[in-house]
Amino acid sequence: MIERVLAFLEQHEEEMIEIRRELHQYPELSFEEVETPKKIATYLKDLGVEVKTGVGGRGVVGYIRGAKPGKTVALRADFDALPIQEETGLSFASKTPGVMHACGHDGHTASLLLVAKALMKYKDELEGTIVLIHQFAEELAPGGAIQMIEDGCLEGVDVIYGTHLWSPFEVGEIGYTPGPAMAAADRFEIDIQGKGGHGAAPHETVDAIMVASSVVQSLQQIVSRNVDPLKAAVVTVASFHAGGPFNVISDTAKLVGTVRTFDLDLQDYIIERMEQVTKGICEAMGASYTYLYKKGYPALVNDPYETSEFARIQTASFPEQRFFQMEPVMGGEDFSYYLQHVPGTFFFTGAGNKEKGINYPHHHPKFDIDEAALLTAAKLLASSALTYLSRKKSKVGSTL
Repeated sequence: MIERVLAFLEQHEEEMIEIRRELHQYPELSFEEVETPKKIATYLKDLGVEVKTGVGGRGVVGYIRGAKPGKTVALRADFDALPIQEETGLSFASKTPGVMHACGHDGHTASLLLVAKALMKYKDELEGTIVLIHQFAEELAPGGAIQMIEDGCLEGVDVIYGTHLWSPFEVGEIGYTPGPAMAAADRFEIDIQGKGGHGAAPHETVDAIMVASSVVQSLQQIVSRNVDPLKAAVVTVASFHAGGPFNVISDTAKLVGTVRTFDLDLQDYIIERMEQVTKGICEAMGASYTYLYKKGYPALVNDPYETSEFARIQTASFPEQRFFQMEPVMGGEDFSYYLQHVPGTFFFTGAGNKEKGINYPHHHPKFDIDEAALLTAAKLLASSALTYLSRKKSKVGSTL
C-alpha cells in the first residue's frame, strides 16, 4: 500500500504545486484566517473526508478512518502567513499588501492536502485512523496548537508527525533531532523611566538612553558570563525606542526582545537575572523601570524513540534523500504543545536551492521554496503514518 500511495503522490505533484501557489497568492495573518480554512475544509469534504471546522477557533481537522481497526496517527500542517511585504517577483506572489507566506506554511498545507487525497484513494486498505490537523496561527503566540488541543484534536491519537519546509537545507536533505529540537521562544519588554531635560544640561537629568544602553550591554553578559557554556541560550534586544528633538535628553526608553532556551531551570534563571541586572543599573543611575516577561512556546522536544524509528525506517525507504541528525535550532514552534501530549517527531525537509537562487532565510521578503520539496514532505508524512500503523500492528502481534 505504501508504494501505491507514494506513486499516487508522484502522479499528483502538479496539483500539489497548484494548491501551494493558490494559497501563496492569498495569505492570511495569524488569528485572522477566514478564507484559508474554508478552502482546506472544502477540499477535504470533496474527497469524502470527515471534517470538523472551527476547531480551537479557526482550525480544521480531518479524519480518515480505515476499513480495519488499528492505531491513530496525527499529521499536522500550519497555514498562517506573516506581516511582510513580498519582494520575490514571483508570478504567483501575494496579492494582499503587507502579508506574505514567508515561512513555507502554504507548502505545508498543500503537501498534507495531497496526503489526504492519496490516503482516501486507498482508505479501504487502511488499518487504523489518520487525523489531519490543519492548524491556524503558528506564527503568533499563544498560537493555534494549544487551542486546538483543548478542543480535542488529539483525542485518541497515539503518535503525531510534522515537518517544516526548511530553506537553510538543500532539497533532498532531511534533518531530524531526537530530544530537544527547537527552543522555547519568549518575549520581554523593559521600560526605563528617567528624568528628561535640556541637552545642554545633562547634570540636571537622568538620561534614559544612557540607562537603557547600559542595560542592553549588561543583558548580553548574562549568556556570556552567567550561563554554563555547554548550555544553549540567547538573549536578544531586538528593539530600542527612545529620544526626540536633537537638544532634548529623553526621559523614557523602551527595550523589546526575545530569550531562547531549552532548559526550564535555565529559562527561570535568565528571567530572574534579567530583572536583577535591570534593577541594579536603574538604581545606580537614578532611574526606575517596569519589566514584563512573557513565556512563549515551550521547547520542542521530539520523542527519542519515535524520532530514531523515523530516521531508521525512512532512511531505508528513501535512499535518494540525505538524512542526517541535525543540531537543535533556536527558533520556536508550537508543535511543541502536541509533543507534550503524545509522542512523535518534527523533522525538517530541505527546501532551498542555491543554484536557483532559493536561499533567502525564513521571514525574509524574498523567501521562497523549491517546490520539489512539496512532494518530498508529502511522501515522508504519508510513509511515516503508514509505517507506524504497520509497525505497531507487528509489535502487538509479536511474542517478544
